[in-house]
Amino acid sequence: MMNGNAIEFGHSNIPMNVSPIRAAWILEGNPVSRNKLISTSADCLASTLFWDCTAGRFNWFYDVDETVYLLEGSVSIKDEAGNVHRLIAGDWMFFPKGSSAEWTVERYVRKVAFCRSPLPRPLQLARHIFRALKRVVNVGSSAPQVPTMFQ
Repeated sequence: MMNGNAIEFGHSNIPMNVSPIRAAWILEGNPVSRNKLISTSADCLASTLFWDCTAGRFNWFYDVDETVYLLEGSVSIKDEAGNVHRLIAGDWMFFPKGSSAEWTVERYVRKVAFCRSPLPRPLQLARHIFRALKRVVNVGSSAPQVPTMFQ
């Protein structure tokens, strides 16, 4: 995991931790899932992890925004409207916080997941106001801009 300002390097062939799917979510089969957290942002609002799973059918409920990119295998995703989307290695999909999907893993799937906890509405509004004020103050300014947590 990232530590301070140090840049870290790794590879996708890393030991994974068993991460069982909740029994109440499993609809068919005996899927075994594993994951490995590989980074967390300094503000702890974003993280990246590897995840894999064996064959099975299960529901998944998203408590964060999650973008997935399939590295290996395939999966069929049934969204809340009943539409089925088949993903193969190289495909991506976005699941907003509060959504759910039914996953059907035929044999095996491996993904990288980019997860982000959205800011609460009042903080989103504060960030919007801060950015607007910053644009007004920086008009005509040649001073270098310093990143802040509200950017």
